[in-house]
Amino acid sequence: MKRRFILSAACAASLAGCTTYQSLPLQAKPKFQTDVSHLTVNSAHMTPPELAAHRFDPSDGLDMTEVAMLAVANNSQLKVARDEAGIAKAQAFAAGLLPDPQLSLTRDFPTNGTTGNTSAFLLGLNYDVNALLTHSAVKNAARAAKRQTDLNLLWQEWQVVGQARLLFARSLGQQQLLAVLQKERALLFSRYQRTQLALAQGNLTLDATNADLAMLQTLDTSINDLSRQINGNLHDLNALLGLAPNVRLHLVGDAQLPSLDEVRINSDIEKIGARRPDLLALQAGYESQEQRFRQAVLAQFPALNIGLTRARDTSGLYTQGFGITLSLPIFNRNRGNVAIEQATRQRLHDEYQMRINSAASDIARILEDQKLLEKQLRNVAFGVDVLAHAAANSQTAFDAGNIDMLAYTNLRAAWLAKQAEEITLRQTLLEQRVALLTLIGGELPVRNE
Repeated sequence: MKRRFILSAACAASLAGCTTYQSLPLQAKPKFQTDVSHLTVNSAHMTPPELAAHRFDPSDGLDMTEVAMLAVANNSQLKVARDEAGIAKAQAFAAGLLPDPQLSLTRDFPTNGTTGNTSAFLLGLNYDVNALLTHSAVKNAARAAKRQTDLNLLWQEWQVVGQARLLFARSLGQQQLLAVLQKERALLFSRYQRTQLALAQGNLTLDATNADLAMLQTLDTSINDLSRQINGNLHDLNALLGLAPNVRLHLVGDAQLPSLDEVRINSDIEKIGARRPDLLALQAGYESQEQRFRQAVLAQFPALNIGLTRARDTSGLYTQGFGITLSLPIFNRNRGNVAIEQATRQRLHDEYQMRINSAASDIARILEDQKLLEKQLRNVAFGVDVLAHAAANSQTAFDAGNIDMLAYTNLRAAWLAKQAEEITLRQTLLEQRVALLTLIGGELPVRNE
């Protein structure tokens, strides 16, 4: 009875802390946010400091920072990444738990023999001692892996922030270019109507009207292509923000970034390993692998299992004792796992150095491109001003009959092309600075102007 009570108590204690099962059914239909005005974002939970200091208020439209905040809070891929971080947390918790001892009981019932024979039993309690030797390494490896997952999540958040800024800036640039094309088309269409009237009155030749028609068709093609790009960009932005495809966002503000402080950026490159979350994640992964390598080295020692026994044979004789099981490291000695973990550590070491070098090269390339783009932008902006003045004068000259239709049309086409080039250059310059925000691992050092 005493043994039964002990076994019952042990079983009850082991079941007391068990988790109960609860179902979580899947939903077989799309589920999107459809109303931006009612969304709330807790800025205190934003990891990038420039987001945490910004107030989220969608009632007056979304500026570039608010778009980035909404992306961090509502992006579907980030939600899955946070679930994966929860798995890593659970794995670290599991690795910190000590293995349970093993309780065994066997009973033997005699089927023949002399009077006085009784049933026999063997009660044993065993524990794997090697699990204690490697427990510290296993726990530290899991903790480092959890830290790696958290840092990878932060890096994904930074990339989503960068993508949100990029799509916001691209949307504004496309809208600016569309406005230029539509304005030019309106002017050209008005002039085309006048030339058609002049042609009907016999005051203008067919060649002159055909030039306007050709330019009008070219503009229509450009406007149609750009409209499709705008539509695709807005759908990409909605998908990034976790919104329904038909949601129309009200984007406000501009997407200008101040001039860069190249000296400080070059100084920050030397400390990029302590700034970028992905590089910090690689460091945590390397630390986790160090612990796995240590665990494999410790596992070379003979496996030791000890236990206590209590028994009774069929004659009623009680015995108690202990048992020791020791593996003999003759053939295996865990050498294969040691070699695998050591080679894995070397790969992580080389990968980290490669990523450090690649980050520095990417930043240096963008800085050089920024110099070229800024120089080109100054030249193009000057050209836009010159052509704008020339186009205004050509309008007067054309109305007075001092220049022909071809010269007038070519001049306006050149002005339009130069405006489009300026918008495209500004867009490229801005997109590179958005990319640099991510590559540098924080806010951009800027010049005080």
